[in-house]
Amino acid sequence: MKVTELRASRALLGAIIAGLLMTALIAVSTTWLARPDLLPDAGPSWYVWQRPERSTLIMAGVWALYALHQVGFWALIWYGQQRVGKYTGRLHLVNVAALAFNAAFVLLHFAQTQLWYDGLAQDVSIWSSQFSVIILLVWVLLMENDRRGLVFGKKVPTPGGAGVRAWARRYHGYYFAWAAVYTFWYHPMETTTGHLVGFLYMFLILVQGSLFLTRAHVNRWWTVTLEVMVLFHGAVVALNSPKQLWFQFGWGFATIFVVTQMHGLGLSRRARWLIGLAYVGSVGLVVSQLGTAKLATLPRVPAAEYAGVFILAAIFAAGLWTARRVGSRRTPAPETAAETGAPTGAQVGV
Repeated sequence: MKVTELRASRALLGAIIAGLLMTALIAVSTTWLARPDLLPDAGPSWYVWQRPERSTLIMAGVWALYALHQVGFWALIWYGQQRVGKYTGRLHLVNVAALAFNAAFVLLHFAQTQLWYDGLAQDVSIWSSQFSVIILLVWVLLMENDRRGLVFGKKVPTPGGAGVRAWARRYHGYYFAWAAVYTFWYHPMETTTGHLVGFLYMFLILVQGSLFLTRAHVNRWWTVTLEVMVLFHGAVVALNSPKQLWFQFGWGFATIFVVTQMHGLGLSRRARWLIGLAYVGSVGLVVSQLGTAKLATLPRVPAAEYAGVFILAAIFAAGLWTARRVGSRRTPAPETAAETGAPTGAQVGV
């Protein structure tokens, strides 16, 4: 596969700018978006931004666009793994194709929202979208355990050991592509603050997925930025929700940054201490203003994600063990010379 002259770092910068411009376009579209009469919020399992009545024709179109986007992105990733297989500082042609492919579907989704509004939310649960991203974040913690550790730079043993983590690294692109594309098509391109931050996040994940097998794809500052963006998205969404769980999500994800993510950035010990002290100080400030009851919500997000690392690793380990067992049963044992009647050392068959 031919390598282009375009540096991956420049392509990344250009794609980030394009994502910001697309987010701005969505925001501006509030002046003309033909928004249907939305039903009132019916609780945490209800997604507000969908038509009151389902249209089979509209949903057939949405599912068709999603399927084309999903299968096409998977095919590009597979092609890159099979035909490229090596990292460079410049874009491969397949990266150019992936960026253009995803950009085309971003524009298609924008047009689809303007015309028909509904996303996949009409047919599937909000929890499926949320958990797809949660698992993605947990998956990153698992596969980065060998490089940056899980707790203050220390690697933590996980079910299945290094083999499971290596498998998670090798095949993460397919799951991440599904999580990104599925979540992307779940929502209409609405103009609330939460939607805007969320779509910018999805744009950047699609960019990251398109830069496979380039140095930009594994740039530690860029990848941690993607991880930390969920902090801002979670906090913004929580600020606009009745329960006001912004501290739980904002500082919960900040806890993961301090405990795990910042230790993969090559920061000096002094810098890490300063970040840690700033984190502790910010927690103290919030608690001093809102009361110690807030502290009870702080461990929820990190506890769930760290528990998820071990659960996910155990699932992978069980799956790989099962696959090996099934594979060994399907493969017949080689016949010995005694069983075939052939003399020792003779070639059996031609």
